[in-house]
Amino acid sequence: MKVCIGGTFEILHKGHKKLLTEAFKTAGENGFVFIGLTKQKIQDKKKSIRRYEDRKEELIRFLRERNWLSKSVILPISDKYGLAVDEEYDAIVVSPETYHVAVEINEKRIQKGKKPLKIIKVPFVLAEDGKPISSSRIKNKEINENGELLD
Repeated sequence: MKVCIGGTFEILHKGHKKLLTEAFKTAGENGFVFIGLTKQKIQDKKKSIRRYEDRKEELIRFLRERNWLSKSVILPISDKYGLAVDEEYDAIVVSPETYHVAVEINEKRIQKGKKPLKIIKVPFVLAEDGKPISSSRIKNKEINENGELLD
């Protein structure tokens, strides 16, 4: 199965790792995962994010540790739809925050005469305080990458 997933992956945290794990589980033993990594230009200019190359390297390290590198490719994306509207994928893995984008992608695919993607919505991974783990919370030093509260 060909599965796609996309994101900024600003700080690769436990929530991102769960999404990626679900993508590879969905793809199966002989499947492939296409990871869309956002370029800076589509990000909010007010937010400072790490360079594309640095975020890509962190993803590569994570994929290599799990022996998933040969079953995946990281592609730059410049909008919220990435390649998912036009390419021949079978499924898309999203968080509750981006589920609506997957629905929009399927609407656009149907308009183009393409089959809709199976949408796999992975629940948020919660920090110790019961709130979702996010890169912004980590950058604000509320929590670490595993959702543990910081003083």
